[in-house]
Amino acid sequence: MTPPRSATAFAPATTSNLAVGFDLLGHPIGDAGDRVTVTRRPAPGVGMGPVTGHLGITLPADAAANTAGTAVLRLLADHAPDLGVEVSIEKGIPLGSGIGGSAASAVAAVVAANALLPRPLPHAALFPYALAGEAVASGAAHGDNVAPSLLGGLVLVRGADSADMVRIPTPPALRCVVVLPRMRLDTRDSRAVLPAAVPLGDVIRQCANLAGVLAGCFTGDLALIGRSLRDVMVEPHRARLIPGFAAVQAAAMAAGALGCSISGGGPSLFAWCEGDDGAERCRRAMVEAFAAAGVAAEGLSGPVDGPGARLEAVA
Repeated sequence: MTPPRSATAFAPATTSNLAVGFDLLGHPIGDAGDRVTVTRRPAPGVGMGPVTGHLGITLPADAAANTAGTAVLRLLADHAPDLGVEVSIEKGIPLGSGIGGSAASAVAAVVAANALLPRPLPHAALFPYALAGEAVASGAAHGDNVAPSLLGGLVLVRGADSADMVRIPTPPALRCVVVLPRMRLDTRDSRAVLPAAVPLGDVIRQCANLAGVLAGCFTGDLALIGRSLRDVMVEPHRARLIPGFAAVQAAAMAAGALGCSISGGGPSLFAWCEGDDGAERCRRAMVEAFAAAGVAAEGLSGPVDGPGARLEAVA
């Protein structure tokens, strides 16, 4: 049988940290995402093809410095060192928006490249390769965007091994809104404002909130989730980087959100809500609050238990 010449995959945007799970928790959000096509070429190795869509900056043309390119380089080095491919990216996620743009590119790239391997790997086994790509963009190998973009649903990432990705069940009514202000905040910059040490009392409160959210997800207790979805460790340091943060958070809570905080490294904010009507109320309130602060913004919404990456075409 003739091996496939090219493959295209889509990976969704994600919201991560989720107030209580810094570098630990994330889930897909809405219909936004990145699409990557990987095509065979005669020479071994990885070359970068066209990059289109939401850019704003020029992405590295060297595969070793590119999120998607690095992910594919690592995958081929382990499983098909003689294979040569070109990687083309369609960015559906604005860079520096806090909804997992670098992770989605890396995930879509390895899902597409995997389809060209002589023996494609199980989906979860692609995690460490996408994680290597994410580290190029963010400066740290944290999987809270990569894992949910790959697997879908609410995912707890306990470590860098695929065996430590845990799907968390969520109440059927749980929805998420993410509002993206029209500004850019790089993950490296948002990580730079975090303190090197955290008071023990804050750690205890944050652990209690994380436990409360997870318990509420397992038991379907939305009230417990609402009492627990609070960030006492990271949000206080990053909030000042986002114009209008306090007003937008207050607007979400007034509109009935269970909780509202920073999506990933920001500048986007997320809110967990009950039902589609509750999500739409929060979306409108958050966009209007950003506008009142002089910041144009747009909102995404969808179920917390949304789908992960998918292979769209093989030719």
